[in-house]
Amino acid sequence: MTVEEEEELACQWRVVLTPHPLQRVGAYALAALAGERDPQRLGPEGFERAVSDLARHSAQAAVRDSKAVDGFWQKVSLSYFPNAPMNHPGRRKGKTVDGRPKTDEDVREAVRVWLRAPDEADRPSADCVLCGRAAAGFYGKRDVVLAESEAYRNTTPRGHDGMALCWPCLACFYALPYGCQLTGGSSVALHSWNEPFLAQVVGRQTDRNRRLAETGDETRKQADPRELVALRALRAFSGRLPEGVELLVFNNNNRGQLLDTYSLSQPLAEWLRRTCRLPDLRLGFSVVARAHVTSNVPGLVGLARNAFREPARVVSTGVGGLATLMTGPDPDLDAAAKTAELLKTFVTEVMQVNEKDLAEIRSTGHKIASQVAEQGSRSPLGDLRRYLRDSRKLRSWLTKQAVAWAGREQADRPGPLLVSERAYVLLFDPGADNPAWLHRDLLLVTVLEELARLGWVADDGKTSDEVLSELDASDRKFLNEDEEEGQ
Repeated sequence: MTVEEEEELACQWRVVLTPHPLQRVGAYALAALAGERDPQRLGPEGFERAVSDLARHSAQAAVRDSKAVDGFWQKVSLSYFPNAPMNHPGRRKGKTVDGRPKTDEDVREAVRVWLRAPDEADRPSADCVLCGRAAAGFYGKRDVVLAESEAYRNTTPRGHDGMALCWPCLACFYALPYGCQLTGGSSVALHSWNEPFLAQVVGRQTDRNRRLAETGDETRKQADPRELVALRALRAFSGRLPEGVELLVFNNNNRGQLLDTYSLSQPLAEWLRRTCRLPDLRLGFSVVARAHVTSNVPGLVGLARNAFREPARVVSTGVGGLATLMTGPDPDLDAAAKTAELLKTFVTEVMQVNEKDLAEIRSTGHKIASQVAEQGSRSPLGDLRRYLRDSRKLRSWLTKQAVAWAGREQADRPGPLLVSERAYVLLFDPGADNPAWLHRDLLLVTVLEELARLGWVADDGKTSDEVLSELDASDRKFLNEDEEEGQ
């Protein structure tokens, strides 16, 4: 064999990472099956071993019933490869070509043939649409997770059965289930353009799913809500995350495909990774999580959902929890100060409030806090909280406070104005480029932060009925226990 022929042969099994997120997840899963971290370093022996493992697991599942105790992998296959030999309703029916009834071994052999590299003679004269190498064939819904609906036939010319794929790219799609959280319905995959993060996430997920495929033990199934899957992965990653994270929720079954994508920007992903991982930040993080607790949603799930769907609500919900902590029957000033500092980092790092605007709001907040502390009553703080979502009432309340501030005679009074002109613009300007609602939340954060620094505790004799919700057992375990390597 010539050098050119050897290079061409090597190219036919070499895994290439492409712009397709699910192909990339599958590539890392294929590598993990072979005990390799980087799919592009996967040699021919590792590639064949990984493909052999997934063919063995698929053949084993093909003779199971999806409702059987050990039939979960069969059930999963319906969400990835509908009508494939491993799950087609007629796979056991009829007779073989030599006229005898089909046996379990016939079913398993059909699966092995399905997952075998196509013969050279059967390959079309076309390039893989993902990597540009020679295609092994045209593939559609049975082999590749499609996008959004059964009407979508992938981007191939009219008359073809699917999109042209080379054998390594096709093998990546076959390995995709190992890199996802499996439910038997819609699956969840995490994707990032940061290769170390993707390698760790998919590698750990593949280890879990391989054990599930080999044992058929459904107790190994994961039950985390989809957003919490991402939060756990972020916590387990020790390196800085320079790229964002995508949460892909998809289903390729015959009853309505779907592909939903939820994204975390890089600053938000890094903020979540750092704050839920580092011990010195967890106290404030736990308060923010407790603020997200509802009657039917754990705190971390609520926090993760807001992070993916409405990041600004992390601040508005968190500041509500901070206020409750400060005004409750047993205020924790240390926790309040750390929570306020954490929310400020969210505002500056994630919501991109600049330092000059932050300084204006902090100046106003500190002045308001000094007046609240001087009065001793919790009533002004309660008024501020109530009016925070009503700009008209808040403006009126600030005017009254400004008059009182102007009448103060203390020599150390920091400036004659309670609210500067710039601060008024930040708090009330309805312009599209001015998130006034976020600035008002930040105002309350700075007031509470300053009160905590001053050691303020209301002395008006009133008791508050507000109590910060408690985290459930799963939340506490997440916050207090480090992820074990390899799990």
